[in-house]
Amino acid sequence: MSHRSRQLRVSSLARVEGEGALRIVIDGDVVERAELNIYEPPRFFEAFLRGRSFTEPPDITARICGICPVAYQTSACNALEQACGAELDPPLARLRRLLYCGEWISSHALHIHLLHLPDFLGCPDAVALATGHRDLVEHGLAVKKSGNALLELLGGRAIHPINVRVGGFHAVPDPADLAPLAEQLRHAQGFAVDTAQRVGELDFPDLELEHDLLAVTAPDGYAIESGNIRVSTGTVFPATEFPDHVAEHQVPHSTALHATFDGRRYLTGPLARYSLNSAALPPPVRRLAESIGLGDECRNPFRSILVRAVEVVFAIDEALRLITEYEKPPRAAVPVTPRAGVGHGVSEAPRGLLYHRYEIGDDGLVRSATIVPPTSQNQAAIEEDLRRVVAANLDLDDAALTALCERTIRNYDPCISCAAHFLQLRMERR
Repeated sequence: MSHRSRQLRVSSLARVEGEGALRIVIDGDVVERAELNIYEPPRFFEAFLRGRSFTEPPDITARICGICPVAYQTSACNALEQACGAELDPPLARLRRLLYCGEWISSHALHIHLLHLPDFLGCPDAVALATGHRDLVEHGLAVKKSGNALLELLGGRAIHPINVRVGGFHAVPDPADLAPLAEQLRHAQGFAVDTAQRVGELDFPDLELEHDLLAVTAPDGYAIESGNIRVSTGTVFPATEFPDHVAEHQVPHSTALHATFDGRRYLTGPLARYSLNSAALPPPVRRLAESIGLGDECRNPFRSILVRAVEVVFAIDEALRLITEYEKPPRAAVPVTPRAGVGHGVSEAPRGLLYHRYEIGDDGLVRSATIVPPTSQNQAAIEEDLRRVVAANLDLDDAALTALCERTIRNYDPCISCAAHFLQLRMERR
């Protein structure tokens, strides 16, 4: 056989959030390079937070992503409240969790029905999917609409909510305002269960992750809006120790920084959440997961659609529980007095762990900000999985292999828009 070199290029990835590209270099039977190229222009969020009031980051960072703005608001509030020594009243903490459920429902439904399912059903896009599987698309839109309704009521609007503030909310709803949402969620619940059962019947390529897994964990349930950080090695630590373990570094092909945990690549997101916290799911949701083929953990990224489907059902059930138990809080927010200090906050965005760190001066202004989104944390793991997938399928022609690579990337639902860092510039003059 003659020696053959191949290069696969995708100039613009389809059905992902944001703009990115892919480059694969193959020399004979060796995959030399797999590069997920995030080329969106840097947006300087960390830089222009400096000098702002400590009350501003939740509203500003929400603009990083139109799909998961609540995640940015929540991680920001967690960090700032910690820095200022403030603690939410329990009813406000439950209301924040309810708002986050809305984001999980909306984001997961979007990814499952419009971005990911076409890969499994042989369709190029959601429009083609709607032609042959109209009910799946309609059910997905109904589920997403129920999540949006939660975001609109509690957040003021579905995209970049405006009702969230450090210490709680600007306003809180009356119980009567939530009654129509409960009915809408119960209607969506049936669609979500049906979707989970149907995706359980799909065929999945074999691929087992070898990376460490990282997710937020909580003692009183499936972690969403807060908690400590758990690693698949068994380590558990608070958000304040995140910088002690996670180091970011620049790679030449991306404006987003890569991250390692204690020097090793790792993965955050639905697979990590489920594998580390599945025992915390309510019994009915665990039974559903088991019925569609999920065990106590899931390390096959192609089966991540199963985990997302289960998490949608969980988020709807959790939202209904919180609505049933809801009593209007006596105040919409707790007082927060700025003080000099550093705060760290984490929460579980639909795509994985989102970390914020803020240093505040005694004047209440932000001295420095660090934002580590899930997609940049996952880049090294995605590239390694691409190498393995390509190496195992070198007999495919370029078109088929390229399509498989794109499908592999979509397993992780990357939100490329969340790359908030700026690439360092190095100039060499001769």
